[in-house]
Amino acid sequence: MSIHTQTIAQLAQGLKDKEFSSVELTQHYLKRIQQSDLNAFITVTDELAMAQAQAADEKIAKGAGSILTGIPYAHKDIFCTQGVKTSAGSKMLDNFIAPYDATVSHQLNQADTVMLGKVNMDEFAMGSSNENSFYGAVKNPWNTDKIPGGSSGGSAAAVAGGLSCFATGTDTGGSIRQPASLCGITGLKPTYGRVSRYGMIAYASSLDQAGPMTKTAEDAAIVLNAMAGFDEKDSTSAEQAVPDYTANLNDSVKGLTIGLPKEFFSEGLDDEVATQVMNAVKEFEAMGATVKEISLPNSAYAIPTYYIVAPCECSSNLSRLDGVRYGYRCDNPKDLEDLYLRSRSEGFGAEVKRRIMIGAYALSAGYYDAYYLKAQKTRHLISEDFKKAFNEVDVIMGPVSPTTAFDLGSVKDPVSMYLADIYTLSANLAGLPGMSIPAGFSNKLPVGLQLIGNYWSESKLLNIAHQFQLQTNWHQQMPQEN
Repeated sequence: MSIHTQTIAQLAQGLKDKEFSSVELTQHYLKRIQQSDLNAFITVTDELAMAQAQAADEKIAKGAGSILTGIPYAHKDIFCTQGVKTSAGSKMLDNFIAPYDATVSHQLNQADTVMLGKVNMDEFAMGSSNENSFYGAVKNPWNTDKIPGGSSGGSAAAVAGGLSCFATGTDTGGSIRQPASLCGITGLKPTYGRVSRYGMIAYASSLDQAGPMTKTAEDAAIVLNAMAGFDEKDSTSAEQAVPDYTANLNDSVKGLTIGLPKEFFSEGLDDEVATQVMNAVKEFEAMGATVKEISLPNSAYAIPTYYIVAPCECSSNLSRLDGVRYGYRCDNPKDLEDLYLRSRSEGFGAEVKRRIMIGAYALSAGYYDAYYLKAQKTRHLISEDFKKAFNEVDVIMGPVSPTTAFDLGSVKDPVSMYLADIYTLSANLAGLPGMSIPAGFSNKLPVGLQLIGNYWSESKLLNIAHQFQLQTNWHQQMPQEN
């Protein structure tokens, strides 16, 4: 078995048994990154990685450290990393060296992980295909003519392509789950407030949530143990006790009630994707679960609601990028207005500018009530649908994406691109935890199964996903090497 096909659990055992060192493991991944044509990385931190690997080996030699000690990972370039470029995939921050660590970065450092580098993403996490990056599109390891999904496309491609053992991601409207589905890996979006947002460059503050992107549910549990927890630096962080997410992985799913929302299996869903999702549901029935049709009637409004709320928040969050304090500044501005206008016009890409404009319009006097306030009321109705559903079922299942990965450059219309998130947005609007796990293939491209749980039920989702992965081998499939 090649080193890069192994899980965190397997690599941790290999390090403990002295089969290889963290330095050797890190060198292996750095070599693969160097040879890769996926465009997954923006910055490769080879010197830092080697220093962290040597320190990890010293800890392991003393019998100290955690299960993540010496494990290499790829960090989404939206998390501030002290002394390392943090670009958020944008020309605006192409020259920004973060002066501090995000809480997630700090917690992974505390766990003695090895950061291989910062990975590519849609600019400021705005996109579903990773084609909105200033650094160019990421390619899907299963077929390099296809998109990897977004915005965490670099993270998904790095894990699926064997360039990293695991990766961090962020999910504002599906940006962990959708690329995880399209690249055939496991991705978990925790409950809103479960993982600190401090030092994570904000897109839409009431929706953004960080989470792990891994090969398996067991690995996701291991990484979430390191990432989760209350952070007094983040006012949206929840003071909620953090369980050991690996503790209940082996519980039986017998007696589990699965809800299938009829709205998730209607027009627009690819037939073959629907078949693979239903085959996965049948696997759970064979394990003793029962299935019940449910309705989430207001999920039809998820896309318009999201594309009012998120742009409103992004227009506010990105107003700080004005060419004055840090980031991109235009050449030879005539006056202050020219500095603002040209720095922002030249620094932001088309999709980011589009969302800033939508948000500024919806928040403007005379339109606030008609758009933003109405969207927030609809958001409440979407949350209420889920509350009713969870009175009847333990978990909701369905597709992650309506199709498999599409061709790079094939979707030109922004509204058509927004439809790629139709099944994932509702969980963010409600703040619920969601997962994507590999569930089959269509035309040699991966299909993901989405699990949505009640608030703080990450342990349950990880248990359900792990039991599925004990019965199937979709998560063990790797793209063929060129």
